[in-house]
Amino acid sequence: MWESDSELVGGRDYGNGVLGSSKHGVKNDGFELRGQSWYVATDIPSDFLVQIGDVSFHLHKYPLLSRSGKMNRIIYESHNADLNKIAFDDLPGGPEAFELAAKFCYGIAVDLTAANISGLRCAAEYLEMTEDLEEGNLIFKTEAFLSYVVLSSWRDSIIVLKSCEKLSPWAENLQIVRRCSESIAWKACANPKGIKWAYTGKPLKVSSPKWNEMKDSSPSRGQQVPPDWWFEDVSILRIDHFVRVITAIKVKGMRFELIGASIMQYATKWLPGLIKEGMGTGMGDEGSNSSNGSSGSSSWKGGLQMVVAGAKDDPPTVQAKDQRMIIESLISIIPPQKDSVSCSFLLRLLRMANMLKVAPALVTELEKRVGMQFEQATLADLLIPSYNKSETLYDVDLVQRLLEHFLVQEQTDSSSPSRQPFPEKHLYEGTQRGNGSNAKMRVARLVDSYLTEVSRDRNLSLTKFQVLAEALPESARTCDDGLYRAIDSYLKAHPTLSEHERKRLCRVMDCQKLSIDACMHAAQNERLPLRIVVQVLFSEQVKINNAIANNTLKEAGESQYQPMISNRKTLLEGTPQSFQEGWTAAKKDINTLKFELESMKAKYLELQNDMENLQRQFDKTSKQKQTSAWTSGWKKLSKLTKMTNIETHDIGSQLPTAADQTRKTPRRWRNSIS
Repeated sequence: MWESDSELVGGRDYGNGVLGSSKHGVKNDGFELRGQSWYVATDIPSDFLVQIGDVSFHLHKYPLLSRSGKMNRIIYESHNADLNKIAFDDLPGGPEAFELAAKFCYGIAVDLTAANISGLRCAAEYLEMTEDLEEGNLIFKTEAFLSYVVLSSWRDSIIVLKSCEKLSPWAENLQIVRRCSESIAWKACANPKGIKWAYTGKPLKVSSPKWNEMKDSSPSRGQQVPPDWWFEDVSILRIDHFVRVITAIKVKGMRFELIGASIMQYATKWLPGLIKEGMGTGMGDEGSNSSNGSSGSSSWKGGLQMVVAGAKDDPPTVQAKDQRMIIESLISIIPPQKDSVSCSFLLRLLRMANMLKVAPALVTELEKRVGMQFEQATLADLLIPSYNKSETLYDVDLVQRLLEHFLVQEQTDSSSPSRQPFPEKHLYEGTQRGNGSNAKMRVARLVDSYLTEVSRDRNLSLTKFQVLAEALPESARTCDDGLYRAIDSYLKAHPTLSEHERKRLCRVMDCQKLSIDACMHAAQNERLPLRIVVQVLFSEQVKINNAIANNTLKEAGESQYQPMISNRKTLLEGTPQSFQEGWTAAKKDINTLKFELESMKAKYLELQNDMENLQRQFDKTSKQKQTSAWTSGWKKLSKLTKMTNIETHDIGSQLPTAADQTRKTPRRWRNSIS
C-alpha cells in the first residue's frame, strides 16, 4: 500500500524555493478542492479528517504522524487509536499554511515564496515538524529559506514582515519580525551609491517574484538613488512593525531628518484626515486608494477614515482605536532633535490627538515638541477646535500652553552654557540671542494674528485674551499694530464691556508702539476709552515733534544725531501683514483724515507766517518809538552838560586859585609877648 516516492533533486535543496520530501508517501497526483474540502488524489481512501476553520482536509494518518509531533501527541494522549478527526482552529497561517504543510508531508513539491514562508514557518512550529521526527523536516527547510533567501532580499523582507501581521504572536516568538526589521534597517542605512536591489515605490505584488528573478529588477548603475528611496516600501507596514523598523534604523545611526520625513509620509498614508483637515487638500492616488480598505481587526490593508466629532456617519469604534494607536506610536518614535519634523505636522498631529483622546502624557510630550519650534507655526495650524467641554470655539488654553513651552525653551537655550571655545563664545552667544529675539518677534506676530481671529468668539473671556496677549515680553513686539487690531476686533464682538473692562483690555497695548496709520485709526475709534485716545494723540504729537526735530538737526548738519523714533517707513515695515490687510474698511476715513491733517498743517504754516510778519512789524514799530524818545532825552542831557561846563569855567576864571591866594597874602604871625 505504501510505496516510495521519487527522490527530489537535492533532498534538502531550498535554493530554488521548492520543497519536497525524500521519504515515504502515498502515490498521488496532488490535492483536489471540492467546495470547502480538500481531497488527496489517490486510490486509497482517506482515514483522517483535519478541520481548519471552515475548510476540511481528508487525509491519511501515516504521512501526518511521521512528520508532525503534535499529531502524534494528540492521538496517543487521547488513548484512542481510532481517532480520525482533529480540529485546529488556532493554527497560524490558516488553511493556506496547513495545505502547504500537508503537501510537504505527502512529498508533493511546495513552492516557497516570500508571501507564504512566514505562515508556513509558523504552521510548522505549531505542528512540531522538527528534526527529531524526520531529517530535513519542514521547520529546518523553512528556517533555511528565511535566513538565506528572504533576509538577503529587500523586497522579500518587506513582504514577509507584511505577512506577519496575521501571525501574532507566533511570528514574534519565532523572531521573524525582529530579523526582518533588522534586515530592512541594515539595507535602509546602506550607502545609496551601493544599492543594487529593487526599491521602487510601485505597489508590491501579492506574491513576490522568486529570489533569483530579482537581478533584472535592480536599479541601473547610472541611476542616482535618492536618500528617501526606502520611504514608500516601509510605509506599507502596520504601525507596530513600522515602529520596529524605525527603532532599528535609529540604532543604526540614520539621520534624524530622514527618520522624521519617513514618519510624516507614513502618517500621510495612514491618517488621511491629517491632510484633509489640516491642509485642505485631498490625498494622492495611493492615499486615496488606501482609504478604501476594509474595516475590522485586520483593517490594515488601507488607510483609516477620519473621525470627526459630531458627524452623522461616525465610523466604527475600531477605526478610532486604530487611529489613536497610530498617533500614539508615531509620537513615541519622533526623533528628539529639533526640526526632525515640521511644526505644521506636529500641530496637525496634535489636533487629531486631542480629537481622539490620546493619552495625556503623550499629548503633553507633543505640546513640548511644538513649543521647541513654535516660531515655525502658521495661523491655520493654530486654529484647533476645542474638542472638550470648553465654551470657546477654538482651544485657546492649548495655544497658551504651547506659548509657555516656547518661552521655557527659549529661556533654557539662553541660559545653557555654550560649548564653543572661549574666543568664539561671545560671538556664539550674540548670534543665539539674536536668533531668540527674531523667534520671539515671529511668535508675537503669530499670537497677534491668532488673537484677532479668536477675538470674534463672544464666549472668549477677557481674562484669557489678556493672559495670552501679555504672555510675551515687551521686547518681543516692536510694533503693536497687530495687538491693536486684535483689541479692536474684541471690542466689536463684545459691545457690552464696561468702561473699566475696556481700560483693562487696552492696557495690554503700548500706544507709543503704534504706527501712524494705527494712531489715526485709533484717534477716531469710538470703541476705545477716552483716556486711551488721549494717550494715542499725545504719543502721535511726540512723534511729530521728534520728526520735526530730526529734520531740523539733519538740515543743520548734525550727522551724528540719532533720531529719537523710527521714521514712517520703518514703522510701516514693522507693521504686521495681517494688520495692513485689515485696513480696507477704514481706508476711506484714513484718507479723509490725512487730507484734513494736511490742510490743518497748511493753515498752521500760513498762520505761522502771518504771525512772524506781525511780529516783525511790531518789532519795527517798537524800535522806532524807542529810538525817538531816547534821542530827545540825549539831546536835552547834552545841552545841560554843556551849559554846566561853561558856567563852571566862568566862575572858575573869576575866583583866584588857592595857590595864588597863598602867594599874594603874606602870612601873618602872632606877636609873641616876651
